[in-house]
Amino acid sequence: MAPYILTPPNPERREDLALIEAYAAQMGWRVTSSSFADIGQPQPLRERPGFGAACRYAAQGYAHGILASARPAITTDSEAYVHVLEHLYARAVFLAYLPAPDDTTA
Repeated sequence: MAPYILTPPNPERREDLALIEAYAAQMGWRVTSSSFADIGQPQPLRERPGFGAACRYAAQGYAHGILASARPAITTDSEAYVHVLEHLYARAVFLAYLPAPDDTTA
């Protein structure tokens, strides 16, 4: 799994990465030595270098999927989200999220 985080470089980023790594371990997934991050979501998804790098990394076979904290870390725009899923599906890459704190799915 390639971890993807959407947060500025601060203690919260390290905490998010630790949560992702712990969840991956719980699921029996191996986490890549490379992690990917962007600072904020406002720019179009295609202009986020960290997410683009995570997609390319996984598509090149270095990871089976991308693991993020929640769907809003990817995009809140439904049309862009469909495009991301189609793009990843065509490359046999999956996208996963941490479970919500109340055990519901996003």
